[in-house]
Amino acid sequence: MLNKFLSLFLLLMLSPLFLIISILVIISDNLPVFYSQNRIGLDSRVFTIYKFRTMKVGTPELATHLLQNPNSYILTTSKILRKFSLDELPNLFNILKGDMVFVGPRPALHNQHDLIELRKKEGIDKIKPGITGWAQVNGRDELTIEEKIKYDKEYIERKSFFFDLKILFLTFFKVFLRSGVNH
Repeated sequence: MLNKFLSLFLLLMLSPLFLIISILVIISDNLPVFYSQNRIGLDSRVFTIYKFRTMKVGTPELATHLLQNPNSYILTTSKILRKFSLDELPNLFNILKGDMVFVGPRPALHNQHDLIELRKKEGIDKIKPGITGWAQVNGRDELTIEEKIKYDKEYIERKSFFFDLKILFLTFFKVFLRSGVNH
């Protein structure tokens, strides 16, 4: 319940920023402003995640690091959105809907079958995915799937209110330094 209340509060407080980002996306590449994509959540169920669009319409649905020449797909005015993870702000709608929480493993893409299977095997799919998580603050794009699983398992073992606060603090610090982001 705290996650939903806090997400609603943040959505209201950040509405001017949502408007500014929407205008930047429209200037860069017209509509739509939001990007929706199937992700894997609690109990390995598919849900729709919402983000600000930072890629051109028609970009293949792959993780950015798997695209050939990913910079050719990224919108020019949206690079700052990725730099500071502002493209993730619409994830607040996912928290409000109950699909996500603030801290937990990042939801896998629907086509990341190896990650999905390892998460099932390790029971990581039994908790809701988060906007940020222990793997995010320990390497993000730079981690192998095996390393992500290791950090996700460690998160489950250490999960507590204060550990979540630590992860949120580290997330803001890492985003500010742009640590672990390749694109």
